[in-house]
Amino acid sequence: MKLKRCALNPILKPNPHNEWEALNVFNCGVIYHKQLFHMLYRAQGIDYVSHIGYGVSEDGVHFNRLQQPVLSPQDEWETRGVEDPRITYLEDEDRFIMAYTAYSPLGITPMFAESENLITWKRIGPLVTGEHNKDHLLFPRKIKGRYVAFHRRPPSLWIAYSDDLKSWGDFQVVMSPRADNWDNKRVGSGGVPIETEHGWLVIYHAYDFDHVYRIGACMLDLNNPTKVIARPKPFLMEPQEPWELKGDVPHVVFSSANPVVDGTIYVYYGGADRLIGLATCKLDELVNFVLSSGPVD
Repeated sequence: MKLKRCALNPILKPNPHNEWEALNVFNCGVIYHKQLFHMLYRAQGIDYVSHIGYGVSEDGVHFNRLQQPVLSPQDEWETRGVEDPRITYLEDEDRFIMAYTAYSPLGITPMFAESENLITWKRIGPLVTGEHNKDHLLFPRKIKGRYVAFHRRPPSLWIAYSDDLKSWGDFQVVMSPRADNWDNKRVGSGGVPIETEHGWLVIYHAYDFDHVYRIGACMLDLNNPTKVIARPKPFLMEPQEPWELKGDVPHVVFSSANPVVDGTIYVYYGGADRLIGLATCKLDELVNFVLSSGPVD
């Protein structure tokens, strides 16, 4: 099974009229809320400092965007940029949580922020500090009374738990690289996990020793997301188009958003750290594909 690329790709390009997004736009979080697609995307100007912009769309393809970023570097953790947003809507609390990466000489730090309108953001704080940690996101609901987050401690995908989104603990490994496969060097999260009757459907990214980024999927237990139910060996997508093969970081398809609308998964991805593309598949088809891989050894 493979994801189907949108015929209008790339769907978002740099805007040369805005200094902060004149060079690259990529690695976005997208959520479908009140019949609209809301996109938070990473943007860079020629100074290579990352900001986060906002766009909105009725069809998930054509986005109107604000002229100013909604999040810019603010404190010592962020002097070189705010990167790779992933967006979760907590329905019970009626608020949005952005997981984003702060980059500075202090290192790479996984941060959280909250909003009621997707435009104005208040920082919550880091998941951890003092280590190389990123590719984090928040699950769409609590599990056994606690918030749950993915994060990456190289080379594996980890999980963490919290009572208040400020203090995190109970760190455990979920998935690690597999030898002799496309995900043999590092594994990281994609978009927010999708809750199904069979488990948490997770679309994730990984890269190999040739530094080629691809996209795959797995299924995790609903009540214990450290338990991998199924993890197919084939990938869903790999760099193919010229703008996915050549850019600031070549040979990259990197997804950080996969909202489900009317039974279709919209997989938004950055191509070669330069542009944003869209690929889709049917939710039931992907669930069947993942489960058909059989139990994990």
